[in-house]
Amino acid sequence: MADNIADKVSVYEINSYFSDDYVYFGDVINPPKANDRQAGVIWNLLSLTTGSAVLELGCGYGRITNRLAEKGAQAAGLDITPILLKKAEADAAERGVNVEYVLGDMRSLPWRDRFDAAFLWYTTFGYFDDADNERVLREAASSLRKGGRLLIDVPNRFDSLRHKFPMCSVAQRSDNVRIDIFSNDVLSDRENLERIIVRDGLVRRTHLSYRLYGFSEYVRMLRSAGFETVEAFGKEGGAFTSDSSRLVVVAHK
Repeated sequence: MADNIADKVSVYEINSYFSDDYVYFGDVINPPKANDRQAGVIWNLLSLTTGSAVLELGCGYGRITNRLAEKGAQAAGLDITPILLKKAEADAAERGVNVEYVLGDMRSLPWRDRFDAAFLWYTTFGYFDDADNERVLREAASSLRKGGRLLIDVPNRFDSLRHKFPMCSVAQRSDNVRIDIFSNDVLSDRENLERIIVRDGLVRRTHLSYRLYGFSEYVRMLRSAGFETVEAFGKEGGAFTSDSSRLVVVAHK
């Protein structure tokens, strides 16, 4: 079989995928009550307290970061997509919270020994090839103080492999529709997502791909990045089993 497997997505693809369309359907996919609940889960899993310095990598439009700031954290967010950061900053202003938002690439962070905790939520890890994915973990570790915690929320690879692909999901807002078509590449351990947007009479297509790692691989990568202990949880902090839809990893530096 020919070796023509794509092992990463480009910055252009990331910006195309995380566009105004992504924000437009945001409250349909992640309603405010779900965002409140998820922020609470992250707060507890990372043992945050009032005044904790916390960083979200791939923060998007701030649906979690701003809620952590409301709960009393000193919050910062980094994202590579300007349109999402603009929305995050506007939402922070509406909520009356002060959040440090930075335009940047998670493979090269501007902070060292700064945060008590950091997190990548909602499948924000695995976009790159193995070398750059591990670089993200090293950069995250460097941004944390001694004793800092890192949380990663991703699909459970073993659960994904049980599904019959391709899979399709549809979201609708007013007369506009978002269609997601998932496929699984077992040769590269990557899940591919083709997104079709039908909005205001126009059709747009985007693509995203992310590497699916198992827990033992996370343990190896995170220990190599400088973390001492690594724990596994299921969706939103429940018990992790092979049937769990999500794998939530919490590592301690």
